[in-house]
Amino acid sequence: MLTRRAVLNTTLGAGAGLVLATQRPQWATAQASLQDRNKAVVKRFKELQGTQDEALIEKEVLASNYKRHRGGLAHLAANAQDQGFPSSGSYLRGAFPDRHDEVIDMSAEGDQVAMLFKIQGTHKGNLFGIAPTGKMVDAYEAGVFRLADGRITEAWFMADEAGILKQLGAKLPPRKDGKLIVPPITGQGEDPDAVVKRLEAGPLNTAQDRNRLMVARSKGNAPPADLRAPDFKTGRAGFQHMRDYGLAKGVGNETITVSLPDRRDRIDGFIAEGEKVWMRFKVAGTHGGKLYGMAPTGKSVEVPEIGIMRIVDGKWKEAWYFGDELGMMLQLGALHMLES
Repeated sequence: MLTRRAVLNTTLGAGAGLVLATQRPQWATAQASLQDRNKAVVKRFKELQGTQDEALIEKEVLASNYKRHRGGLAHLAANAQDQGFPSSGSYLRGAFPDRHDEVIDMSAEGDQVAMLFKIQGTHKGNLFGIAPTGKMVDAYEAGVFRLADGRITEAWFMADEAGILKQLGAKLPPRKDGKLIVPPITGQGEDPDAVVKRLEAGPLNTAQDRNRLMVARSKGNAPPADLRAPDFKTGRAGFQHMRDYGLAKGVGNETITVSLPDRRDRIDGFIAEGEKVWMRFKVAGTHGGKLYGMAPTGKSVEVPEIGIMRIVDGKWKEAWYFGDELGMMLQLGALHMLES
């Protein structure tokens, strides 16, 4: 996974030792069917955007009580609010008229679906106050959806806003009041120790149950060496642009974790299917150490991050991370790290 390729259509297997390999218990078949249907609904949501049939999204895909908890470009939108900037259009197609999204991966469990995709298009219109640059954008976005009765009831998105600004060579447009809208510290999420304790209590019948527990136990640390496959690899760092900035400045060892000596992340949830586990969590702590050359500010930070892990035969095979870098920069006053 974790590299660009076709969406995997995996299904939950039966619990080890419960049935013959050629059989599928009724509950597992029903669950797999629900997962496939939910993924098809989410794909339909994505495929209708920007087409002449876009109105069908509300008729066929979204529940009447649909709630979007977070937009993909949340920080650009928040800083542009009430500034009188031209609209960026439906699903940003005013800013990117030729926008098309490439689905990289999807996973489903229960009533939830996670999707990783790439926003691709040419910046030909106003984007939350950023005048057209004519430059191409190719940036990650993740979405987590909850469904009921074949319709999306809730959704949460996070795009690589820092990457988009870097690709456009742009800065956050100045507001009339001269301020920056900084994301709040919420304190939400579950303590990793509590999550581990809950998962250890079981059941641990399936590989997905055991994989979730393995991922929860690793929170805040890289997977232990004895749990890594010989060819284990990390496909992307959670704060990749900030890391690249630090490496370019010769201070690549002054990482997020080093700069937050009291770092204590909080877990928002998991989606496990097949060999993969998606974990959504919040990076949280106090900026008490140097961060890629930036002196400690004593400020508190809390930003979302997603990890996508692949575990094969009880060993970590791959890990891929995607964090809210623009949110981190706003909270720390570190927008200079957008510079190349």
